[in-house]
Amino acid sequence: METRQKKLFFIYNPHSGKAQIKNKISEIIDLFVKNHYEVTVHPTQEREDALHMVEQKSGEYDMIVFSGGDGTVNEVVSGLMKTGRRPVLGYIPSGTVNDFAASLHIPRDLRKAAHLIVEGMPFDCDIGGFNDKYFSYVAAFGIFTDVAYQTPQHFKNILGKTAYVLEGAKQLYNLKSYHMTVCYQDKVLEDDFIFGLITNSTSVGGFKGYRGKGVKLDDGEFEVSLIKAPKNPIEMQIIISALLQKEINQDFITTFRASELKIVCDEEVSWTLDGEFGGSYTEVSIQNHCRAIRIMTDPIKMIESLMEAESEEG
Repeated sequence: METRQKKLFFIYNPHSGKAQIKNKISEIIDLFVKNHYEVTVHPTQEREDALHMVEQKSGEYDMIVFSGGDGTVNEVVSGLMKTGRRPVLGYIPSGTVNDFAASLHIPRDLRKAAHLIVEGMPFDCDIGGFNDKYFSYVAAFGIFTDVAYQTPQHFKNILGKTAYVLEGAKQLYNLKSYHMTVCYQDKVLEDDFIFGLITNSTSVGGFKGYRGKGVKLDDGEFEVSLIKAPKNPIEMQIIISALLQKEINQDFITTFRASELKIVCDEEVSWTLDGEFGGSYTEVSIQNHCRAIRIMTDPIKMIESLMEAESEEG
């Protein structure tokens, strides 16, 4: 009896990063075909094209493979979360930073990432809900959070992470604070904040390690960090030093874990979702969708990461 050939939808952003994926397309498709997949290829044509294509096509395929940066990740995940049927995902990172891939131990090398898709194991990963939208690894507001989507693509391609640093340095001279009420786990926090992160990641902005200990990507909880507004340059220096040294100064930086939270502000606050502009709101509800998607990863490295997280918590 002939085995049914599995169907794979391969969607990629041809402009992501330095557009290196264009030189590997034929080789990657050949690898999938050799592993008994019937492959359909779609290069994205415009913003949110990946979101709409995944939303429309997910029910027709056994696997969806995508290549691009964190913005492409957000579109694919958002499209998948809007559907009733969620096939396994495979990711070939080709963006400038690739935080999502770093957290899942997906290699930056295009060939290795493609081989991981056919040789690895699926991992059930949490996804964030943000009002009626979704994010794969971070929702953020405040200083520096608009750097990713305000940095021109050609600067990202040429300078890499340096482009983000240069763009972010401009904002040190224009600090803005927001008076917010944050509700989580029957607790209420009210203060003025200049920066906030709600994450499910071990890496944000390409920088790993500062998120704290015991970070897990499938535990149904976010890691939340809120930075209070400094009252003078000395306090600002203390905050910067704490971040650079990966230390939490409780006088200025509030951290906690939560499966859901609500944030209210008396003025509109601009948010980024996975490095892309997510809209401006006076009120947001954020919910963790535990183990909502399955994505191919390296099982050995994921087990090592889990054991490391558990030992840190212990």
